Amino acid sequence: MSVYVLALLIGVVAGLRAMTAPAAVSIAAAAGWLPVTNSWASFMGFRYTPYVVGLLALGEYVTDQLPSTPSRTVPQQFGARIVSGGFCGAVIGTVGGSLLGGAMAGIIGAVIGTLGGYQARKRLVAMIGGKDLPIALLEDLVAILLALWVVSS
Repeated sequence: MSVYVLALLIGVVAGLRAMTAPAAVSIAAAAGWLPVTNSWASFMGFRYTPYVVGLLALGEYVTDQLPSTPSRTVPQQFGARIVSGGFCGAVIGTVGGSLLGGAMAGIIGAVIGTLGGYQARKRLVAMIGGKDLPIALLEDLVAILLALWVVSS
């Protein structure tokens, strides 16, 4: 599969859950699925990086369920997703020989994931009578599975 498609898809993951994408990329780098050892992104494969980023992702899953959590479309949240998508796309792009192309694809994917995920979640919640938790958990599952599929490809 094209490095640009994979970078775009990891960006979509970042748009759904900002820390799931770097957690998946770090796990893949540490496992050797993403050969980043002799690149600028080698720190993603360091021994403790997957644990640190994984804890941040778990924290995001918890805080997403809180009623005080702002929408993913507010500037801070949106910006974090764009940065995460661009960064993870750049790592995947580096593996495929195109850091800048991967970063751009990741940013585009993050915008798609952020806005598309927001609309999908809003509509699905309305369809089931206003219950957000089942849809939020479904979105978590989609983000995790998509991220694992991308980094294992």
